[in-house]
Amino acid sequence: MNRIYDDFKSAFILTICVVGVLFSSAQDSSTITFPPKKSFLDFPEHINRGRLTGVSVGAVGLYAGFMTATGFEWYGKQPMGKFHWFSDAGEWNQIDKAGHLYVPYFTTVFSYNMLRWSGMKNTPAALTAGAFGFLSLAAIEIPDGLTNKYGASWSDIVFDFGGAAFATAQYLIWKEQRISIKYSLHSVDYPNGELRKRADELYGTTLLEKILKDYNGITTWMSFNLYSFNHKIKAPWLNLAFGYGAGNMYGGFDNTWTDKAGVYHNRNDVKRYRKFFISLDADFTKFKTNSKAGKMVLGILNIVKLPMPALEFNTLGQVVFHPMYFLNLDVPLYLKK
Repeated sequence: MNRIYDDFKSAFILTICVVGVLFSSAQDSSTITFPPKKSFLDFPEHINRGRLTGVSVGAVGLYAGFMTATGFEWYGKQPMGKFHWFSDAGEWNQIDKAGHLYVPYFTTVFSYNMLRWSGMKNTPAALTAGAFGFLSLAAIEIPDGLTNKYGASWSDIVFDFGGAAFATAQYLIWKEQRISIKYSLHSVDYPNGELRKRADELYGTTLLEKILKDYNGITTWMSFNLYSFNHKIKAPWLNLAFGYGAGNMYGGFDNTWTDKAGVYHNRNDVKRYRKFFISLDADFTKFKTNSKAGKMVLGILNIVKLPMPALEFNTLGQVVFHPMYFLNLDVPLYLKK
């Protein structure tokens, strides 16, 4: 970094000298331009060892802290045994698999940007970030496999790899993310009685709990930036998004369960279904701003689907228009029941 700074300083002094000569020669100084000042958040042209060390140590430290906290809070309360595999590919209408796609995807995106900020070139940054994005979540299958209640899942590993690979491939091909995987949460009004009690047990009652695990309210989106594929589009930030969700799920594979009192419940009369959405969205990274910090914040916010109208088609045979599909802002209009 010192060498880069010295080079920049020397170039700056040389430029001042040239300007002085031009002024002394009675030339028009309005044609003289200065190189833009480097920002702390700019990507350097060469490896900055201090930044790279900080990023590496920070990533490992945060991950170690997360795994330790998870081990005590979650796995520490579960009976452990011999490592085993469990086939959960059919659970929750694959909403949990969408999460295994989403988390490695954005872990890869964020890691890539941190590595580029450290001075790493596009290709090694994409490959390194992709490996970290995949391995950081796939490693959770080890404690899962040692937990009697669960088990390691090949389908989870496949989706973990898919999410990381999806981000990596776009950096290698386009050096940007033209198609983003995004998240949104829609509040579900569960009916009173045993179904609401069951939903509270499964998905929690607080907003944070529902953000993490309300499989009936979570929608995962593939958001396509139109301008990236066609520069004739007038709005560079405009995206077209396709979403996937599910509903009426009160158990992993079906709507049966045994409660804490040992009472068996069979609510397979409540039909589970899948939901497919079309909506507009925005690529927040395409919004114009002169602030490097603002651009970074917009990049972080890009993990969330913009609240917008959406059209839903579901396996109940319904067509539903949502004037504002986000949290509880929605008043759905059934075009077909």
